[in-house]
Amino acid sequence: MATVLGSNLINAPVANAQNKDITPDEALKKLVEGNDRFVNQKRTNRNQTKERLVEVAKGQEPFAAILGCADSRVPGEIVFDQGLGDLFVCRVAGNIATPEDVGSLEFGTLVLGAKVLVVMGHTSCGAVKAAIQGGELPGSIGSLIKSIDIGSVAPKSEVPGDVDKAAQANVNHQVETLKKSPILSDLIAKDKLKIVGAYYDLDTGKVAILS
Repeated sequence: MATVLGSNLINAPVANAQNKDITPDEALKKLVEGNDRFVNQKRTNRNQTKERLVEVAKGQEPFAAILGCADSRVPGEIVFDQGLGDLFVCRVAGNIATPEDVGSLEFGTLVLGAKVLVVMGHTSCGAVKAAIQGGELPGSIGSLIKSIDIGSVAPKSEVPGDVDKAAQANVNHQVETLKKSPILSDLIAKDKLKIVGAYYDLDTGKVAILS
């Protein structure tokens, strides 16, 4: 059974894609250009047509994968001006590379072929702020926030009251966590994948590439 399931995953259907031969650098450039359109109010709403809907129903081949925060103000498809089937997106508060997210992103890159993986944090991140403040939180919120190891991601002298600096450090920490995946590191070694950190400004809509 496990072998059959594994085979089905590896042979997951992909679309006749416009993104098949794109390089990691070209994939990142597409994201940067899309964000520029978003910031300058020149969105093209690309790949959101009925024809595209029918095309990707047959399979998907996203050119990029995003590990982003669950914050409702940071939807990757919109801020990068992309459409159906373009991005493989995982979102969790604090953009944390949990085992579940790492597995999903391994699938999105190894199987579906995403060429760039972006860990995207943002200004005024509530999850990072809660991690800095510490204290007990109800339900499963506490265990989630504890996953943001502030002591590991930024020098203690820089953390108090500096949410943005800690949030950027957290992005870089999650990038390094992802690079420890044997699957992702192998793709990087073969020049089939690039993993970068990015930071979204809630006030301007601009995404800055950190690494």
